[in-house]
Amino acid sequence: MSHLPVTETLFLPFHRTSVGEEEARAVLDVLQSGWLTSGPKVKEFETEFARFIGAAHAVAVNSCTAALHLALAACGVEEGDEVIVPTMTFAATGEVVQYFKCKPILVDCKKESFHIDPEQIDRAITSRTRAIVPVHFAGFPCEMDAIVDIAKKQKVRVIEDAAHSFPASYNGRMIGTIGDLTCFSFYATKSITTGEGGMVTTENPEFADRMRILSLHGISKDAWTRYAANGAWRYDILEMGFKDNLTDLQAALGLAQLEKAELFRKRRAAIARLYSLSLASFDGFLPPPEPDNSCHAWHLYVVRVDPSCLTIGRDQVIEELKARRIGTSVHFIPLHLHSLYQKRLGYRTGQFPHAEQHFANAISLPLFPDMTREEIDRVIAALQEIAVTYRR
Repeated sequence: MSHLPVTETLFLPFHRTSVGEEEARAVLDVLQSGWLTSGPKVKEFETEFARFIGAAHAVAVNSCTAALHLALAACGVEEGDEVIVPTMTFAATGEVVQYFKCKPILVDCKKESFHIDPEQIDRAITSRTRAIVPVHFAGFPCEMDAIVDIAKKQKVRVIEDAAHSFPASYNGRMIGTIGDLTCFSFYATKSITTGEGGMVTTENPEFADRMRILSLHGISKDAWTRYAANGAWRYDILEMGFKDNLTDLQAALGLAQLEKAELFRKRRAAIARLYSLSLASFDGFLPPPEPDNSCHAWHLYVVRVDPSCLTIGRDQVIEELKARRIGTSVHFIPLHLHSLYQKRLGYRTGQFPHAEQHFANAISLPLFPDMTREEIDRVIAALQEIAVTYRR
């Protein structure tokens, strides 16, 4: 017999973008400037983002996928190489490796977290390995000391997938200043947004220069000025590149959001604390771990259904929340469970048990800076009601 209630309550989305008058004015200023595509605002956004995290170089692009692609290219990845990637990640992390006709070597999570396991990274490295791509899941930094030590010992590059992790820090160092390159996302649901967009940071000036060239068709790096008063029409194509550039319209939005980044992070952290304190008062759901030596960006708040306490599983919990007009998401379906990875690359179900167990029980709850206390309490009350109704 279904316990699903019938309700007319307004739907609470998994995410609601936090934008205001500052963002609207910034975009309007660009519209009125007459320069809409990559130009002075993109340069300003790169400069301010690099300053915010303390990186030497920042290259703005149109997605985190593009950022990962360019980072691999900057490292000289070629056909036949291998790149180590966690199975617990989004499609982009593994797919960019295959753009180069390379093989993504999938690695399991740690038993106690969604993070890639450094011990399994070490075991997965071969003579063909060129890079490691750790993913800072949910905004919680990976064990970067161990990963960097492995990379140095094995002479491979570290490309951090920090799509979830702005602003975050590890052992007092900002994410974006630790690995050889770090890739950020400004997608609509991320901690700051440009609608679509991304950024790559690096301390290596050669990497930065090459990514700038590749991001716009491989043409000489100052070619965007050719339509400006001081520009020149002649340009040179240096190598085959891509169409990965960010626009000034997006950069203006990003600059306005960047000014609010720390305020947004503190608000998300406060909501996460309320969730965790409340979940500790009843059985049924396991709150996410919190770092001792890091600053969590709290892009996601991922609870795990505790099967020892509830008679229903994750999928039915999601349906119960939906019936109560509460949106959720799941992060992520591990890569090795997808058809592409099984049919093309030979991975199989059961190969990475920790990732599969985490996935089977994971639910991402609504978490965004503009959440009201009433909305937070709605989520908590719904989880508690589900826990009581389906107590084992």
